[in-house]
Amino acid sequence: MPRDVPLGNGKLLLCFDGDCAIRDLYFPHVGQENHLNGNVCRMGVFVEGIFSWIDGSWRKESLYEEDTLVSRTDLYHERMGILITCRGVVDFHENVYVREIVVENLRPIRREVRFFFSHDLDISGNRIGDTAVFDPFTRGVLHYKGKRYFLINGMTERSDAISQYAVGIKGVGGREGTFRDAEDGVLSGNPIAQGSVDSVIGLHITLEGDSEGSAYYWICAGESWQEVRHLDGLVRRKHPASLIQRSKDFWTLWVRKEPLPQGHLSERIQEQYRRSLLILSTQMDSQGGILAGNDSDVIQYNRDTYSYVWPRDGALAANALDLAGYPSHAQNFYAYAASVVGDDGYFLHKYNPDGSLASSWHPWVDGPETQLPIQEDETALVLWALWQHFVLYRDMDFIKPLYRPLIKRAADFMVSYRDAETGLPAPSYDLWEERRGILSFTVAAVFGGLTAASLFCEVFGDGKQARTYRKAASQIRDGASNHLWREDLGRFCRMISRGKDGALEVDATCDSSLWGLFNFGVYNADDPRVMATMNALREKLWVGHKTGGMARYENDPYYRVDPRVTGNPWFISTLWLADHLISTAESREKLREAEELLHWACDHALPSGVMAEQIHPHTGAPLSVSPLTWSHATFVTTTQRFVTRAIQLEGRTPLPRREDWLGRLFIEACNAIHGSCKVK
Repeated sequence: MPRDVPLGNGKLLLCFDGDCAIRDLYFPHVGQENHLNGNVCRMGVFVEGIFSWIDGSWRKESLYEEDTLVSRTDLYHERMGILITCRGVVDFHENVYVREIVVENLRPIRREVRFFFSHDLDISGNRIGDTAVFDPFTRGVLHYKGKRYFLINGMTERSDAISQYAVGIKGVGGREGTFRDAEDGVLSGNPIAQGSVDSVIGLHITLEGDSEGSAYYWICAGESWQEVRHLDGLVRRKHPASLIQRSKDFWTLWVRKEPLPQGHLSERIQEQYRRSLLILSTQMDSQGGILAGNDSDVIQYNRDTYSYVWPRDGALAANALDLAGYPSHAQNFYAYAASVVGDDGYFLHKYNPDGSLASSWHPWVDGPETQLPIQEDETALVLWALWQHFVLYRDMDFIKPLYRPLIKRAADFMVSYRDAETGLPAPSYDLWEERRGILSFTVAAVFGGLTAASLFCEVFGDGKQARTYRKAASQIRDGASNHLWREDLGRFCRMISRGKDGALEVDATCDSSLWGLFNFGVYNADDPRVMATMNALREKLWVGHKTGGMARYENDPYYRVDPRVTGNPWFISTLWLADHLISTAESREKLREAEELLHWACDHALPSGVMAEQIHPHTGAPLSVSPLTWSHATFVTTTQRFVTRAIQLEGRTPLPRREDWLGRLFIEACNAIHGSCKVK
């Protein structure tokens, strides 16, 4: 089930599904240590002998309040005759989740409504050695193991304590769990359990006929009993409603501080743009890592998740944040990247938020031969994005300590890691992590990374090294023109690789990532070869069914639901098509087609604004990870590109800072490299 509403602050992240259930709980890193491990923390209601967990029997809708990270879920149960509105937030500063529950009695008689909250935690990802205990000092229930503590508490309008509690054993000796104790409306009051444990707390509200009442529920996360007791006291002193309001005010100011220029985009696109920025913020760890996506349901697909830092995804997300006016978040990522890059100048597959090496399926050997298990575009894109950051913010003091350990080290690696015959980057794994060879996307990224490195060298007065990097970029472009452009296809190919006999073999698959050939400067967007390629991609990859949108590549098997369709529509693939339309538009009218693709992305997001990785080609339902950070980052980037181009077409300068001599350097450097190439 997709995660309709993620809420987080860089240390504590909770992800909710459409049933208002907590499905993922990460602490103290975003994306690392999921303390639910596939379990569910649910809310249930008991009225006049009727009990129901929030499930398909309820009419419900989960959204965010406008321009905030405050969730709102409306729930209606016809048989019970009640209407519930839940508002929730992870405090922007403290590691506390707070939920306000307002319940309306739709009948003219006095009734008691009992709310129950179940907690099925597997602390640190396993259910060995957990303890759940009633804490008489806070009058809440505490789950703990090692240095992970979660204190759960609540109050109502008329009582500052929970009404009931129970803790017990789950999954042992045929016992399903303490959550079953709630279903008769009365909890046992058992005060402690250890091992594989769960808990339930209850809050009671008595309502007059046709009236409403409210209750509050919260979770405090910390690394000691003392810390969570302190947080519990803070919630009570400030009051839960006050914490919700202050976080609402914070996020509204945060997302509105750099508004888009008016008059160029519909309000719907602007709303989704702001929502994408807010959702991006929930996927960023306080130590700088930007997570690809936090949705544990994908464990079912390959026993792993997207809760890792891929340098590629992080670099593209950081670039989106830079364009949107959030340089400090981007700086945190670049600093994180500098801390994990290897001594030889390349990034490995992916990393954990704490900087440790993450799981991988890329081998270090191919038969008897040793190989690097890398996706080289990841190394290149960090440098490319870092240059774009520097152009915007001129923060020399930030860049200086990164120059040698990150920029030069990575660029030196890219110069050396090349195929001797073609001059192209040596084989590595593709951005889709499925095949190894010389990918057009990787070639484009390395060109962009080396061009960026050459410009940094010029800034730091190292002209000799700048020339070395540009020469390598020129050779790479010549290699692309000679080997990746295929006259027989009339377009660029996806990949070349060497067969067993050493001869080059061509992978002619239409792949949306060929977008990179113009995006990173190898060719201009209006180059006839690029135009022919993008036209072919549109013809082959547009999903001609009800949903529309662009597939990732021809006959894509990942989450494929209909063999008659070439692949499921992806948000990033569709927005990459919009990027090309924007880059080649010569009039405002020509931009309209790109604007329609932005609207397509809005229309296929969940009602909360969450964008998945891909969608069902017939129903439009989200598939795979949801939300996907890359989808939201691409929406932000494409929107920024659209606005910039629209203003340029009006004959105005969008942002003078981006159009001065430094802002033009990358394009000028690319053009200079193009001119030095043997193949134009």
